[in-house]
Amino acid sequence: MCLAVPGKVVSIDHQADPLIGVIDFGGVRKEACLEYLPDVRVGEYVIVHVGFALQRLDEESARASLELFDQLGLLEEEFGDAWEQAARQESESEVR
Repeated sequence: MCLAVPGKVVSIDHQADPLIGVIDFGGVRKEACLEYLPDVRVGEYVIVHVGFALQRLDEESARASLELFDQLGLLEEEFGDAWEQAARQESESEVR
C-alpha cells in the first residue's frame, strides 16, 4: 500500500537539483522531492506520496493523521520498524 503521509520538513538541500528535503514522519526520516512546493520552509508540514511533497498541511491535521496512521499500524506497514531499519543500516555500513 502506498499512502500519502503527512510529515514535518526538518531540512532542505537548496543546492540539490531537484530540490530535496528530509521529512520526519513521526520519528522516521526520509528524503522527499520538494519541487512541487519550492517555497516550503523547515518546520512546515507537507503531505508526501511516493517520494514527492504534494501539499502543505497544518500541524494539527498532520499530527492527528500521524497518530491515526500509527494506531492503525499503517506507518509500520509503510515504513517498517524504525529500530529495525536503523540496525539494518548499521550492519550494512559495517560490511562496506
